[in-house]
Amino acid sequence: MLRYVLRRLLQTIPIVFFIVVINFLLIHAAPGDPTRYLIGDSPSVDPAFVAELRARYGLDQPIYVQLWHYIVQVAHGDLGYSFISHENVTTILAQRLPATLLLLGSQFVLAVIVGVPIGVFSARRQGGGSDQAVTVLSLIGFSVPAFWLAQMMLLVFSLKLGLFPSQGMRSLRVPTAGFGSVLDLLHHLALPMITLTVFNLAIIARVTRASMVNTLKMEFITYARSKGVREKTIIWVHALRNAILPVVTIIGLNIRFLIAGAVLTETVFAWPGVGRLTYDSIMSRDYPVLMGILMVIGFTVVIGNILTDIAYALLDPRVRYT
Repeated sequence: MLRYVLRRLLQTIPIVFFIVVINFLLIHAAPGDPTRYLIGDSPSVDPAFVAELRARYGLDQPIYVQLWHYIVQVAHGDLGYSFISHENVTTILAQRLPATLLLLGSQFVLAVIVGVPIGVFSARRQGGGSDQAVTVLSLIGFSVPAFWLAQMMLLVFSLKLGLFPSQGMRSLRVPTAGFGSVLDLLHHLALPMITLTVFNLAIIARVTRASMVNTLKMEFITYARSKGVREKTIIWVHALRNAILPVVTIIGLNIRFLIAGAVLTETVFAWPGVGRLTYDSIMSRDYPVLMGILMVIGFTVVIGNILTDIAYALLDPRVRYT
């Protein structure tokens, strides 16, 4: 197992390098100039000042020179400084990451602990009314765009009913410590978390149901029933363990979609995470911050895939020798 993990980690080295290079080239190839954002729309700006500003940020150099400097900089653990706030990019990301990790982590846990039992329940009642209801609802949840659902949640539960806050992560009038602070955080977290959970829960339930249906038709399930093994043991021990592998795979593959959904969801709910920071950085053409964000997102996807492979290898030892 250790040899398998080390091999997977070594395989990520060229992938990480590729992520850094592609992110840099794509961002610098996009239209827009950060210096125009900094100086505004005034037509009377001295061209010499613009040239000095571009030289200060290294934007006057050829693209391959900028790329080389950036690779060396990243290799030393330095992501640069923001063009807009002049803060260290690492510091900015460290301030925003906890909010995004809280949002993604909470919805992930909720989607798994609810989606898997729903899929098992639907598979046990294949062809029945409850199975058809789960199928229809999961298709709807999988198809609904995150940005549209976020706006509907905001309009209905916040603006119309007034049950939840419309924006932010905390209330200014609530102390930042104590049990009241935790309740206030959960109150603000509810709507964006549910918005992201809907998509993930729907696909987990759907894949679990399909995998369980196939597993329950296998011979070892018939043999276990013929021996008089309890139905609960057959479902939750024998069948689910063999059916869970595709679910683990789809959870790992969905990380990139969840991050994309988090950008839109955080923007709608003004959640102070990396998603909101991504939107602000795009609008201001803040290259260093945007490259740092995309690098973190790329690394997150790579780490998610590695963890998925490790989980797969633990559940099915045959994977370790492939």
